[in-house]
Amino acid sequence: MAIAIRLADSNDAELILSFIRGLAEYEREPGAVQATATSLRAQMEADQPPFECLIADRDGEAAGFALFFRNYSTWTGRPGLYLEDLFVRETHRRHGIGKALLRRLAAIAVERGWARMEWAVLDWNAPAHGFYRAFGAVPKDEWTVWRLDGAALAKVARD
Repeated sequence: MAIAIRLADSNDAELILSFIRGLAEYEREPGAVQATATSLRAQMEADQPPFECLIADRDGEAAGFALFFRNYSTWTGRPGLYLEDLFVRETHRRHGIGKALLRRLAAIAVERGWARMEWAVLDWNAPAHGFYRAFGAVPKDEWTVWRLDGAALAKVARD
């Protein structure tokens, strides 16, 4: 069994979208995906793409992905890596693919001199909690993620 991790390019837009849809289904929100292959491709071809993406192949078959972008910590005074999505197709789970993706992400952060990696995990996703804890990651229980989007975002912008 060979696992290969590569950086995605705009030709992978359809594949990335299929992973996003698979993750949305796993997270019980299959209708929430608004991204399209066209929008992903255009963003990846921009002068300053808003994200980067790793693709994991297992024995030549696309098995998983990790979509991330740079964030910034005022406390450390350094950039960090924000992991937006990590997903491995069900048929490829328990073969080290998630581990390989997370290790490559950590290597990217270290190579770029970034201070940390952060991500959010749904509270009911116990398998993910265990997976991340095994690496030494810790939940930041004292922090609550807040979001402003849709009509509420538009209203705040207008007012």
